[in-house]
Amino acid sequence: AEKHWIPLYPMKRLGTPEDIARGILYLASDDAAWVTGIDLVIDGGYTAKL
Repeated sequence: AEKHWIPLYPMKRLGTPEDIARGILYLASDDAAWVTGIDLVIDGGYTAKL
């Protein structure tokens, strides 16, 4: 199944739990203090192709 999906992603790999965790840690950090009302899409660039 992975062989089918990997070519569809610009990053040429599938995401990992750590990839999602980095986004969560960012949003929970002081660095995101002024971030409001956004969708943080963590998809390896998949939706950028649409």
